[in-house]
Amino acid sequence: MLSLFRNLLKSKIGAGIALAVLVLITLAFVGGDLTGLGDSTGITAGKSVATVGKDEVEENELGLAAKSALSRVQAQDPTMTMKVLIAQGGLEQVLDELIDRTATAFFGKKIGVVAGDRLIDSEIARIPAFQGVDGKFDQATFRQLLGQQGLSEKSLREDIAQGLIAQQLMLPAQFGTSMSTFAAKRYAALLDENRAGSVVALPSQLFFPAKEPNDADLQAFYKSHTNAFIRPERRVIRYATFGEDAVKAIPAPTDADIAKRYQADKSIYAAQDNRKITQLIVPTEAAAKAVAAEVAGGKTLEAAAQEKGLSAAKLEFFSKDQLSSQFSPAVADAVFAAPVGKLTAPQKSALGWHLIRVEDEQKKPERPLTAVKDEIAAKLSTEKKQAAFTDLLAKIEDEFANGASLVEVAKSLGASVETTAPVTANGQIYGKPGETAPALLQPVLKTAFGMDQEKPQTAQVGKDGNQVAAERNFIVYDVTDITPSAPAPYKEIVGDVKAAWALDKGGAAAKAAALQIQTQIRQGKTVEQAVAAAGKQLPVEQVSMSRATLTAALRSGRQVPPPVSLMFHMAKGTVKVQSAGQDRGWFVVVLKDVVPGKVESPQLVEGTQRELGGQMGQAYTDALGKAIRKEVGVTKHDKAIKAVRDQLAGTASAE
Repeated sequence: MLSLFRNLLKSKIGAGIALAVLVLITLAFVGGDLTGLGDSTGITAGKSVATVGKDEVEENELGLAAKSALSRVQAQDPTMTMKVLIAQGGLEQVLDELIDRTATAFFGKKIGVVAGDRLIDSEIARIPAFQGVDGKFDQATFRQLLGQQGLSEKSLREDIAQGLIAQQLMLPAQFGTSMSTFAAKRYAALLDENRAGSVVALPSQLFFPAKEPNDADLQAFYKSHTNAFIRPERRVIRYATFGEDAVKAIPAPTDADIAKRYQADKSIYAAQDNRKITQLIVPTEAAAKAVAAEVAGGKTLEAAAQEKGLSAAKLEFFSKDQLSSQFSPAVADAVFAAPVGKLTAPQKSALGWHLIRVEDEQKKPERPLTAVKDEIAAKLSTEKKQAAFTDLLAKIEDEFANGASLVEVAKSLGASVETTAPVTANGQIYGKPGETAPALLQPVLKTAFGMDQEKPQTAQVGKDGNQVAAERNFIVYDVTDITPSAPAPYKEIVGDVKAAWALDKGGAAAKAAALQIQTQIRQGKTVEQAVAAAGKQLPVEQVSMSRATLTAALRSGRQVPPPVSLMFHMAKGTVKVQSAGQDRGWFVVVLKDVVPGKVESPQLVEGTQRELGGQMGQAYTDALGKAIRKEVGVTKHDKAIKAVRDQLAGTASAE
């Protein structure tokens, strides 16, 4: 499985999903975390999730691959979980890569492509995790790490062999494609070409009907365009804000309360003696002594570690008991015996051999009760107030459940009730453009538009202090009036219907005129002659732009007029008609000239050849992969895949 993830790093899944188990071993070795991966999924070997030729991809292989993929993603996004990875299709992607790797290796063996023992040996020797302090392959380290990860040498060698076979098949496909110099020059010239033409604008307003519509015309238009006149749902929201100040008369902590808390938290106030350290963990005593000798000779611990492909970890303050429990008593004794800035003698723990430099010491005397009495009293007062406020929130919920109104509860809280104007689901005040509901209501709008009338609820808002003051960051709210979404009554919007009718008719007439201008230009008339025949004073723009300018504008997010963009999808000497959208009018676009860019730089041509050749190579590789799958034969076992998915999701929940 190791080479699988090495392949995945270059696959369509990309570095976001793929991670070699090999990389996990290396990272664990460097960081001192040698927890095994081999049995970490809880999925046993035996059942097959896919049959590839005569080979099988087993459940435990998929489970471990998915766990490795999760580790890779978590390196970039620590919040990622196995459940989310599965939900986003990560398990299927990992399985497809396992199948591709297995199919490619099976096909390679079938046609006589092999990976010899010496080639596999050289690959293993190059793995940093298997190298000793001298930078060379170390057999003892190799055996130790394989054992810790639950991997056998046979499975490792087989996996590397499969990866090497896949490389021999796929790399020639990627590097064997190239673009001819002639084609590359043509493509490079296209990238900097310049296009010029004319754009005729036909605004709908210039084509409005001269005759006013009668009421029957407008009513007929209203009925056929009802959806254009729908009003959104509106709701009136009542609310009152409150906070911890609603809790009154909290009794002060007694001396007995303070003494009890002091005893409970005695470790906090006890004398403290901590050390801040930098440590390096290596697998053998010999390696540790070699590094210690280098540091004694003048190297820093960090430099000595880096030369061996390792890194020294900086750790925050630890007590002696903490170091003893996390590593070993010997490690703790050595650290607390060493002066600041000095390196301890190598000490052993279950993780390996430790070399530790003491960076700083932190000593604090014991703090007696008399010194911290006020501090504890303030803490207890805060806790009592928070507990009382929690009880108040529960009481409010009970009152609402028993039929109390928002006004009654607000009165008991000493809070004033506010009422909004009709508001839409997006927070806009209906009928008042630019005016919105109060900011503190924004977090509860979605709930407010899903609740029944006069069924009050409680919510916390403004926790970050951006919406309401921190001391009044709760509200009680309800909905008092609901106006459903529906078409506006015709009599209330006659003016709007009339304007929409005129725009619709004007747009249709503008389109007909645009098509007529297009026909006349195609028949040989000039743009000016065709526009004059339309009988309207129509604006005509002469437009010129390079493809490079267009590309730069699009990449920067700037808006490019649609007719200009259309010119780069037309053939020279053609004419097209384009809608301005929303019945605003039409354009007639004439492309008069296309001037290719000048390609004078050999480097530009070579770069274009590499870029297009790489694209062709990737396309060929994808096609070859599909052909190999078809030739070998692949069958997925859905029940087994589901079992792995369910077990991984269950494991994630348990964790």
